[in-house]
Amino acid sequence: MAFSDLKQLNEHLATRSYVEGYTASQADVGVYNSVGSAPDASQYPHAARWYKHIASYSSEFGSLPGDKAAGEKLFGGAGASSAPAEKASGGDDDDDEIDLFGSDEDDDEAERLKAERVAAYNAKKANKPKTIAKSVVTMEVKPWDDETDMAKLEESVRTIELDGLVWGSSKLVAIGYGIKKLQITLVIEDEKISLDELQEKIQEFEDYVQSTDIAAMQKL
Repeated sequence: MAFSDLKQLNEHLATRSYVEGYTASQADVGVYNSVGSAPDASQYPHAARWYKHIASYSSEFGSLPGDKAAGEKLFGGAGASSAPAEKASGGDDDDDEIDLFGSDEDDDEAERLKAERVAAYNAKKANKPKTIAKSVVTMEVKPWDDETDMAKLEESVRTIELDGLVWGSSKLVAIGYGIKKLQITLVIEDEKISLDELQEKIQEFEDYVQSTDIAAMQKL
């Protein structure tokens, strides 16, 4: 089978995946090279599909089976003019047999490409760093009375080390009768740190700590 133009090629590929037979061959390579560029998909959809599919074999063109020289004559060459005559005379039309498996091959190829894209997307998503939710917290720690050693109180609080907890700046704030409370800033990773549990740990320093409160909290 030879083709004088894209219209004839498009009609031929309407029921086939390849120019000849059921696998890519030098016949496809020859016609592919002769066509030169991707056909207009709106005008020649079957030829455009075939062209895109054969392009995926570009790195294997040299190793595909068949006669390369003969393949190059199948499109727009001398062989094209004789094709209709051969068909009219009832010649060998084995190549014109409908490729009953062509659509299945196309579906399989589409599914394979889809699976590859999904796998690549999932791999990219898995490797993407996860956003860590953090909060800035201002905590107030109240002592028992004005005789409480506030330096020791703060030192005790800062001995608490947890994954996802970073202590920040602090200051003493007067609350009356000579008593001052510790106001300390901390940054926490929300998934790792429970403020309730942290307050319980601080209140274990019962020689210094009367109570704790969350004065402010803001998401980073």
